[in-house]
Amino acid sequence: MGTITTTDGTEIFYKDWGSGQPIVFSHGWPLSADDWDAQMLFFLQHGYRVIAHDRRGHGRSTQTADGHDMDHYADDLAALTAHLDLDNAIHVGHSTGGGEVVHYLARHGESRVSKAAILCAVPPLMVQTDANPGGLPKDVFDGLQAQLAANRSEFYRDLPAGPFYGFNRPGVESSEAVIQNWWRQGMMGGAKAHYDGIVAFSQTDFTEDLKKITVPVLVMHSEDDQIVPYAASGPLSAKLLQNGTLKTYKDFPHGMPTTQAETINADLLAFLQS
Repeated sequence: MGTITTTDGTEIFYKDWGSGQPIVFSHGWPLSADDWDAQMLFFLQHGYRVIAHDRRGHGRSTQTADGHDMDHYADDLAALTAHLDLDNAIHVGHSTGGGEVVHYLARHGESRVSKAAILCAVPPLMVQTDANPGGLPKDVFDGLQAQLAANRSEFYRDLPAGPFYGFNRPGVESSEAVIQNWWRQGMMGGAKAHYDGIVAFSQTDFTEDLKKITVPVLVMHSEDDQIVPYAASGPLSAKLLQNGTLKTYKDFPHGMPTTQAETINADLLAFLQS
């Protein structure tokens, strides 16, 4: 574990375990590097070097007032990869982290990268526009900001207890430990970063970024994702990528890297070894 300091003075916390080909994990909103525990342990045991950072304003990184946008997220990731002098790296991003990975590749190039995977990721664009009629209305995201501002702790309890992990689906057994771990990670971060982050993940258009990427990218998404709806995300991203492969799941939740870790890890490993 360590920290780096970016050009604007933000301290970014990261974990760096093992040796071998590096896999860099970018977490979802409003979580931290801890959300990748199941993946980091698995791939460490399979001979990979595993790295994950807390996005600015999240987890153990500096709670900055500004810079909560995809440009800064991508630049912070580039600073981390440069600091660690990574080569032939694999980048894996979940949800907002998938947008971070896509923007990083398009903005900073692929010279250090061999492959990428985006899981339940926000690209190409979440918000509904004239050019993106299948997106979610802006009112949805305004509502998320309002709930965060009114009672962040309660909001961060309700989201994992319901749609994030699909615990609101009939017959799905809820896990109190998983819910509390989500709440713990969320409350470690800063309210301002999380408030602004809702705009970053919902209103950033990644269409042109996706078109620029040439490395192989695995797009993993579930048809029952209640946070980032399937039809306007995964399939569209796979089509826009020059070398994209779509892996669809029928009834997994948005938080499938945690609740379906065994399946997700096996599918990721197969892609990395192909």
